[in-house]
Amino acid sequence: MIKLIGIAVVALGFALRFNTLLVVMAAGIATGLVAGMSFHEIMEQFGKYFVENRYMVLPIVIMTPVVGLLERHGLRERAETLIRQAKAATAGRVLLLYTALRQISISLGVNIGGHAGAVRPLVAPMAEGAARARHGELPEKTVEAIRANAAAAENVGNFFGEDIFIAVGAILLMKGFFDAQKIEVSVWAMALWGIPTAVVAFGVMMWRALVLDRRIAREVAEAARKDSR
Repeated sequence: MIKLIGIAVVALGFALRFNTLLVVMAAGIATGLVAGMSFHEIMEQFGKYFVENRYMVLPIVIMTPVVGLLERHGLRERAETLIRQAKAATAGRVLLLYTALRQISISLGVNIGGHAGAVRPLVAPMAEGAARARHGELPEKTVEAIRANAAAAENVGNFFGEDIFIAVGAILLMKGFFDAQKIEVSVWAMALWGIPTAVVAFGVMMWRALVLDRRIAREVAEAARKDSR
């Protein structure tokens, strides 16, 4: 059981809101040490897998300046203005729609989202715009809650949708683990059993969207009462 200490390190680090990269590295080092690896061997593994997967960093490196340039020229403002014209839109409905699109696209092997590429410049501003169109000016804590839920919509849609696609990294990682343990499991079976989990996750997101809309209405009303005193 002590070899699972990495999980405890991750949970504690996230609870204390330490830097994510440092928390993950600390968890890896702790796990390697209790598994009997030397510090040098652990660093060697870090370097090995970084070099082997460095191509995964390239889209982020390329995308970041592009998104920054688009934001500088008003992408966030245009997204918020566009969603204000949709009278039926609410913050929760916008995020739920994004979750559905994210799950469907990633389950087909098409990656069209991401925190940097979609959530920050488009999804979060659209959710904020929908909330402002219904309730007017929003308290700061409400804006932060909308942004946090926008990030959650990306995580739920991506994480639970990708397990349905047989060529995604998560499925291949599990396949490799089972093969190493001499357990025969096909990638098709793993992808098939990912569907119920994705459906349940989407149902939870529906509930979260409803709760978010109610929270926004409540916090705006509370702020209005304080201002009227």
